[in-house]
Amino acid sequence: MNEQAESPDDEIEEQPTEIEAEKESSPLEELQAKADDNWDRYLRAAAELENVRKRASKDVEGARKFALERFGKQLLVVKDSLELGLATADKADVASLLEGSTATLKLLANTLQQFGIEEVDPMGEPFDPELHEAISMQPNDDVEPGTVVTVVQKGYSLNGRLLRPAMVIVAAESTDSAKK
Repeated sequence: MNEQAESPDDEIEEQPTEIEAEKESSPLEELQAKADDNWDRYLRAAAELENVRKRASKDVEGARKFALERFGKQLLVVKDSLELGLATADKADVASLLEGSTATLKLLANTLQQFGIEEVDPMGEPFDPELHEAISMQPNDDVEPGTVVTVVQKGYSLNGRLLRPAMVIVAAESTDSAKK
């Protein structure tokens, strides 16, 4: 009877341990666990990517809205100067008005230059259709034909890109020169 009865030690030996149970798991179960892990990683990466997209979109929108903030603040200084000049215009003489207007214009020019806006003033230069817009031609013996003789309206560029072409009058060959 003793031989047939099992001791408690025998029962423990017959039951597989957790490590042995893992070793005995089927390759299908291992692959399923790996697939579940990869799916979880994919979902987390997709969620992170969506968050990055939303953040970038919000940043771009903010940049568009407030890109001109510094420029606007500097222009307010120019506006304040103009308003001050107008407020004191009735008590001022012509010389002080001219001086104030000149100072305000210089303030505006400095602000524009600070933000990369430069004048295109082609007086005396050869006509360049990339930078200038000819509104007429005028015979002139003093300069070569195709030279800018009058700037009607200055042009402006922003960091090398043309904002507005200069409107100019270009020298044409004089009628006397053409007859010779």
